[in-house]
Amino acid sequence: MNTARLWIRFPAAPAVASGAVFEETVMPSSLAHHFYTMAANNAWANHRLLAACAELSQDDFIAKRTSFFPSIKATLNHTLTVDWYYLDALERAVRDQPVNAQARAFFAPPEPFATCAELSAAQHEVDRRLLAFCDNLGHGDLDRPVGILRVNGVEYETVQRTLAHLFQHQIHHRGQAHAMLAGTRVAPPQLDEFFCANEAPLRARELAELGLSEDTIWRQPHPA
Repeated sequence: MNTARLWIRFPAAPAVASGAVFEETVMPSSLAHHFYTMAANNAWANHRLLAACAELSQDDFIAKRTSFFPSIKATLNHTLTVDWYYLDALERAVRDQPVNAQARAFFAPPEPFATCAELSAAQHEVDRRLLAFCDNLGHGDLDRPVGILRVNGVEYETVQRTLAHLFQHQIHHRGQAHAMLAGTRVAPPQLDEFFCANEAPLRARELAELGLSEDTIWRQPHPA
């Protein structure tokens, strides 16, 4: 990860009821690294949510429901196409490439995938791209202009504003899909077990499935 960092040393925590003691951990403190942790959280939360949605029948996946978008299928397709749209703009910005004149084509059709399995594969692929993008993000990249093709022409945001919006957009619609799951036979999964250190065992299996770990997300070598 190519970022300028401050370093914060967290001392070992006192023993808790289970007898466990947190190890001393050195963590990078920078906005660029925070965006990487948000990308990891995004990938993990999508992985957990999509695993639950995979248990739905096709009828339940496409059933009309009360939400911003009228079905789980429509909601998850929307988050995917918006990820394609913004990540393409971000990647082009850091590569100094021109704005994609065909960017609106990411929304045609608005629901490119009919089944949860197809959608899940595509979402996992774009989540890996977003992780790679944030992993290579330098502090100096955060204020780069990002050209985004809107309906009325190209508008510009910074990398940090675009990333912040993209993560907020995912959280917003992931919550809607989560709520719709409550109206099915599949229990909606817990999606807020990512950031606290004491909840690491609750996410370890899924992080491993994604090729991630607490070490790869949080721990860095001690500075020389």
